[in-house]
Amino acid sequence: MALATARAATPRTVDLLRLATAGSVDDGKSTLIGRLLYDAKQVLEDQLAHIEEVSERRGDAQVNLALLTDGLRAEREQGITIDVAYRYFATARRRFVLADTPGHAEYTRNMVTGASTADLAIVLLDARHGIVEQSKRHAYIAALLGIPHVVLAVNKMDTVDFAEARFSELAREFEAFAKRLGVPDVTCFPISALHGDNVVERSARTPWYDGPALLEHLETVEIASSHNYEDARFPVQWVIRPRTGAVDERRRYAGQVAGGAWRVGDEVVVLPSGRRSRIAAIEAPGGPVDVAVPPLSVTIQLADELDVARGDLLAHPDAAPSAVHELEATVCWLGERPLRAGAGYAIKHTTRTARAVVEAVGERIDVHTLEPQPGTTELELNDIGHVRLRTSAPLMVDAYRRNRMTGSFILIDEATNDTVGAGMVVGEAARPARRRRFAAWPLLV
Repeated sequence: MALATARAATPRTVDLLRLATAGSVDDGKSTLIGRLLYDAKQVLEDQLAHIEEVSERRGDAQVNLALLTDGLRAEREQGITIDVAYRYFATARRRFVLADTPGHAEYTRNMVTGASTADLAIVLLDARHGIVEQSKRHAYIAALLGIPHVVLAVNKMDTVDFAEARFSELAREFEAFAKRLGVPDVTCFPISALHGDNVVERSARTPWYDGPALLEHLETVEIASSHNYEDARFPVQWVIRPRTGAVDERRRYAGQVAGGAWRVGDEVVVLPSGRRSRIAAIEAPGGPVDVAVPPLSVTIQLADELDVARGDLLAHPDAAPSAVHELEATVCWLGERPLRAGAGYAIKHTTRTARAVVEAVGERIDVHTLEPQPGTTELELNDIGHVRLRTSAPLMVDAYRRNRMTGSFILIDEATNDTVGAGMVVGEAARPARRRRFAAWPLLV
């Protein structure tokens, strides 16, 4: 009841669903997105005229809807998706942010970044080829990232005469694999993105299928459960100081609510200092509010003048996260050069930045068998494995499975400023912060 009250008291707009497409190359991801946009009447006339002209110039038999998302020249020339293409659209029921991610194995890292904030992942299969290596890899990454809803879209059903047996076979195989991954919600659709069957409207060519069209599912799937409403977490992104000469103004702390319900009058603890105060006021973009829940961006004013800076974390004292200098995590390696023990990187966790040393590289995960491969000494591009890190400053972390925002981080190569690793904290392995500094890795200024 308290949670329902908190949600009701928070300013609301039409729900926002973040989703990502994934799957092997040529499974039709870009065509599916183009079909969604086209049939949902989300394509502007000048955009449509442009892709019609490009399709005719290329000699395509019909309008190539994949061109709506394959925006890079190299993508159009090769007919593949290289970068993550983001599209924004809305229906009467919901707003959408859609990431069309690459299918080639060498661009798996782009899939990781595109799906990192998704509430739902669409994994496409070619009905003729079935589940291939990249299908499993992307399903594994979706599960690893904690995406609560996975949609299996068996595409190109027109190439197998819309055979119910073929769809059922692939659905059973994928559902069994997803169950091993621990995916909580899997929904399967027989579609033809090229012709629009079961994408926006139900198709008469699948009379044996009695489920909704894909868009209807996207409009109605419950997404509130993907947020943590229990553990109060507020990473401080910015300190807003009083204006010069203002008498009644006090410092406010801006950021995005990462967990829990925040109410005026609640006691809070500032980490890592451990100082306590109470919430004097909360202000959302639309004005003052009494309560704020994820993922609302707000400013919080405390009753006491404390030393609070960017990178600090506000939490409820009775359920504060651990402040750790050492942690274990699952890492998706995105860098061209391998990850090895002894290497140093910048680590970015919520709004806090520090330096990190790789103490050990554990096993690599085989995405086919889902079994760990012990004896691993390094992670190469697109590998997924376990590592142990030591940081120069305490990080306030939760297990990734408990809170996706406070349980995730990125590793940055300080020489190139490239993001080279995406990590997810293994909660039980985190160790309390020690009172020491590292000579080799001083604190960032």
